Amino acid sequence: MPVLQKQVLGSSLPRSVAPRAAHHAGLKAAVCASARRSPGQQRISPAPSVHSARSRASTVAVKAVAEAAPPSTGPVQVKFDNETDPVFTVIDIEADNKAGLLSSISAVLRDLALEVGKALVENDGSRIHDRFYVQRLGGGKVTDSQQLKEITTALEVLLKSKPSSSAVARPKFESKQGDTSRMQTLMDTYMKNDVISIQENIVNHVEYTMARSRYKFDDFEAYQATALSLRDRLIERWNDTQTYFKEKDPKRVYYLSMEFLMGRSLMNTLYNLDVAEPYAEALRELGYNLEHISEKERDAALGNGGLGRLAACFLDSMATLNLPAWGYGIRYTYGMFRQSIVNGFQHEQPDYWLTFGNPWEIERLIVSYPIKFYGHVSVATEDGRQVFKWNAGEQVTAVAYDNPIPGFETRNCINLRLWAAKPSKEFDLEAFNTGDYVAAILSKQRAETLSSVLYPDDRTYEGKELRLKQQHFFVSATIQDVVRRFIETHPNNWDLFPSKVAFQLNDTHPTIGVAELMRVLMDEHKLGWTKAWELTTKVFAFTNHTVLPEALEKWPVSLMEKLLPRHMQIIYDINWRFLQVVRGKYGDDWERISRMSIIEESGSDKTVRMAYLAVVASHSVNGVAAIHSEIIKETIFNDFYKLWPEKFQNKTNGVTQRRWLAFCNPPLRQLITSKLGSDHWIKDLYQLKGLAQHADDAAFQEEWRKVKHTAKERAATMIERLTGVKVSTDALFDIQVKRIHEYKRQLLNVLGIIHRYDQIKKMSPEQRKSVVPRVCVIGGKAAPGYEMAKRIIKLVCAVGDKINGDPDVGNLLKLVFVPDYNVSIAEVIIPGSELSQHISTAGTEASGTSNMKFAMNGCLIIGTLDGANVEIAEEIGNDNIFIFGAKAHEVPTLRKGRATFRPDPRFDAVVKMIRTGYFGWEDYFSPICDAITTSDYYLVANDFVSYIEAQAKVDASYKDQKKWTRMSIMSTAGVGKFSTDRTIAEYAKDIWHAEPCQVPE
Repeated sequence: MPVLQKQVLGSSLPRSVAPRAAHHAGLKAAVCASARRSPGQQRISPAPSVHSARSRASTVAVKAVAEAAPPSTGPVQVKFDNETDPVFTVIDIEADNKAGLLSSISAVLRDLALEVGKALVENDGSRIHDRFYVQRLGGGKVTDSQQLKEITTALEVLLKSKPSSSAVARPKFESKQGDTSRMQTLMDTYMKNDVISIQENIVNHVEYTMARSRYKFDDFEAYQATALSLRDRLIERWNDTQTYFKEKDPKRVYYLSMEFLMGRSLMNTLYNLDVAEPYAEALRELGYNLEHISEKERDAALGNGGLGRLAACFLDSMATLNLPAWGYGIRYTYGMFRQSIVNGFQHEQPDYWLTFGNPWEIERLIVSYPIKFYGHVSVATEDGRQVFKWNAGEQVTAVAYDNPIPGFETRNCINLRLWAAKPSKEFDLEAFNTGDYVAAILSKQRAETLSSVLYPDDRTYEGKELRLKQQHFFVSATIQDVVRRFIETHPNNWDLFPSKVAFQLNDTHPTIGVAELMRVLMDEHKLGWTKAWELTTKVFAFTNHTVLPEALEKWPVSLMEKLLPRHMQIIYDINWRFLQVVRGKYGDDWERISRMSIIEESGSDKTVRMAYLAVVASHSVNGVAAIHSEIIKETIFNDFYKLWPEKFQNKTNGVTQRRWLAFCNPPLRQLITSKLGSDHWIKDLYQLKGLAQHADDAAFQEEWRKVKHTAKERAATMIERLTGVKVSTDALFDIQVKRIHEYKRQLLNVLGIIHRYDQIKKMSPEQRKSVVPRVCVIGGKAAPGYEMAKRIIKLVCAVGDKINGDPDVGNLLKLVFVPDYNVSIAEVIIPGSELSQHISTAGTEASGTSNMKFAMNGCLIIGTLDGANVEIAEEIGNDNIFIFGAKAHEVPTLRKGRATFRPDPRFDAVVKMIRTGYFGWEDYFSPICDAITTSDYYLVANDFVSYIEAQAKVDASYKDQKKWTRMSIMSTAGVGKFSTDRTIAEYAKDIWHAEPCQVPE
């Protein structure tokens, strides 16, 4: 029967633990065989006799220091005194200091059946001078000469030994809060990561944090306890990192993003801390399976697509590169939504990811800031200068929740601070007492709405208002937080602000922060306009993520004046001064001035162009792929580029190879490491180019195929679980998973699948033998208000139902729509994919990052020359990618000629199948057919023939498995450029001018 031992004052009180269900061995003993203990960990139960207890304890204590090194350089002294104190035996110890020594001495004394009454600890850094007051467990001094000799022997062995391999010293910092020497001595080592220590941490959280019974403990609770034990280790690193940053005072980077699509944290943390193996063993001995309990974690619902996933990858690389950086965002209660597919239609439901709490976060109730809305602005005169005061009509409180972000192969652990909205007035007791119970909680509900949902539907005025409130809420809290931190270190020394602070705006959502920082500097800290604007333009940098003019965020001036009246005043002033600069350069070119104005005036409606405000206020503006950066200079920001060409630069996106290759695809990681001879590529992705020389090695190709097939089996299992469709792992896995949007052209994919299906139906049984079997997977969410995208999802499902139920086709073709696509699903689907579709109309995709993840895992890409596809083709070679379609510079001409364009008969045939109800729902699909046969803005008809020809090349290549495998290897070998480590290093050097600040080992 398993036993859970609980230590109290050096004794062990065993408690029987009932076995769990049959599939678990039960909670095993927290303390197992002594042979596996590290120094200072052995604790024994009280024995019947003191002599036998101390004999065994003496033996254990000596064995516990089996790693003894040659004697230390300084003398070791152990002295006993039974005269000084009437109750205790006094032990004076003098020796060389080393990490964890106080804890080890205390543990040895407990193992020797001694109770420590008190301890006086002194050290000068290199030597200790400690005094321990001890007595026997039953009470009384230690007077037996044999026992005193055993104590001396055990202590001398410990004091002369080298430090335990499991005792890792923590860095020491100066304290400004009095004498903290005892605390630093007690916490001078990091938590141990041997199996026994991990088990003790886990079971302690079971009982003391979660208050769960050892008799009833399921997998979800095992996950929570495991996560909490890992969080303890993260907090140690987090505290040391932040203390070190404060001590060194480097320039800090603050990354502002509405989304951080983090995914699950358990496995990522285990790998980053390099404790996956001991944790797996610790859990196994406790009766749990690490892989099973990791599935109990919910994905953090903090983002939607590429924007949030990029931000998450950036944080990983910032931590790994030891940059002094923080992320800032919103702690969404329900995320964007949880997607379910019912009868082929998307249904949106709240994502209750926080229902059982989030064990990774640290609630900071003492870190909160007031956030203002509405009201009016008054003007007064103070000390001869005009002063503006915002008299808010509504106020909420932003409360901080910190999420430690560990780096790989470093002790640095940075922070993601998320803000939750709380009411300034929690409960209206007066309203409650008068019977108005709804009004009593109204302010609470109104406040918490701010951080409830990501991207609320903005088709209504109320939806627009809520979105703008969200954006101001999180940037206002962030700027107040950053300014407070700066002032604590540099009170009133504003000249240092740009050398200590860098704000990076991830798209236009945080741009209201420009006006907020100006307000804080001028209204709260009394800086003049000129100085405040100088500081603001030196600290902000802006990343643009779109090439579509309609995607550039705009807010009605009437809404801004109502919701943020002081900010609207500031934006007007920024715009007036900016337009004077434009006039100074170009004269009274009113057409140009109108084009460049931050305030857009069209008829009676005025809007604030947030992207223009970001460009004007930022010292750097960057695109996220080479082609994208050129397009924005030529189109949406052309006038600004001509005015300030030095502001514009490119920073091609990347992904973290740790989560997206090393951690999510362990078999491929092992194969790559064995072939390259080391795993250094996990921090230097360019080393993957060494695989190229093995691309034609038949034995290596066979191993590569086996790894891919293993990943396909895992993906097939997930597909069946999520969709109910069983797919063959012998088929080519063809994947398109991304946000559903017309420009991403999932519709082109579906039309190609219908064409393939139609061709198979027309074949004879003999002809079908030559068909390459396909499993086509499409996944992604449509925005709640995007009707066309929802129709496309329904079309995918209708076509899939028809194909999957057709016995003539069988396993030659399957089509499934994966619901609620998220990071955890991607971590299974991507390693198992063989062909990935990135087929947006050329010139519409800013970059894309999923293409990098797929290529990294040896998946071949079929795509247009759009976004990062261009650079991927350059890096891996045009022979290893399937490119089709119109080029970006050809698109405008093709759009102009679309009205007279005559589509290929095969395209017309596919559209006709949809229109005539072959897949049902012909009325519902009619707008889709109209869109691609009339204006066809995204050129689906134009690219259709090129697309199916490229798919034919895919089939031909797949039949030649030697060729296909070589292409797959070359794909992985060529992705070195697409690591966020490279991207972040470029941001740090060229934009932030920030240096690494590594916590010392």
